[in-house]
Amino acid sequence: MAEVITVDAPGDPRLHDYTGLTDVELRRRREPAEGLFIAEGEKVIRRAGEAGYAMRSMLLSAKWLDAMRDVIDRSDAPVYVVDPALAEEVTGYHVHRGALASMQRRPLPTTAGVLRTARRVVVMESVNDHTNIGAIFRSAAALGMDAVLLSPDCADPLYRRSVKVSMGAVFSVPYARVDAWPRGLDEVRAAGFRLLALTPGEQARPLDDVAPHRMERVALMLGAEGSGLSPRALAAADDQVRIPMSHGVDSLNVGAAAAVAFYAVTTGRPQE
Repeated sequence: MAEVITVDAPGDPRLHDYTGLTDVELRRRREPAEGLFIAEGEKVIRRAGEAGYAMRSMLLSAKWLDAMRDVIDRSDAPVYVVDPALAEEVTGYHVHRGALASMQRRPLPTTAGVLRTARRVVVMESVNDHTNIGAIFRSAAALGMDAVLLSPDCADPLYRRSVKVSMGAVFSVPYARVDAWPRGLDEVRAAGFRLLALTPGEQARPLDDVAPHRMERVALMLGAEGSGLSPRALAAADDQVRIPMSHGVDSLNVGAAAAVAFYAVTTGRPQE
């Protein structure tokens, strides 16, 4: 059973995992290097545990002890109980959900590993906004996409903001990084996937005309907000596809576009 410890000093070294959570650059460097990520809120903490991530510690306000009692009882990680004002001083923001957990990362699978049993795959290039990453993972989980592949410069799906926006969906969709970009897409094609690049360009074919839901294996490629897919990524695709627009609107936010496109490639496919 976990040890419950009241902490009243913001500089206590036991709170090291939770310091400066608003410093994005610091977290980008620290969390992967130290093998940790932060789960925020009861639901996300539970989902991280259910997905098999080991807990390093928890940071709770006193009122959350009862709500998280079953999680505490199943873990041997220390639980640090702090006043909400101290939690804000340590983390750098108002912890309005009242519960944080430091979780241990796991080694990422290989591209081949996530493709082995997949039929519908998301491929992201240079999506470096954590909110967009979280939204895309949430839609991918909800709409039946099997896996996510990330270019080397995509944001970290386990960064606190990504996890929070996804409501823990980053734990339920397998993902891997494609180290050689875009050359690594050849491995995706060799695994039997048709690479469809989502772009608002006039040369792209409407999704309905391509009928991706009838294809055996589909890899849907998404680019960063604003710039979209790079010329090299577009050249690597088998087809360029678009979502038809009305009223003079030329494109959607990448998170919204992803949800529409995921529905198009999974329509008629049995959902688990």
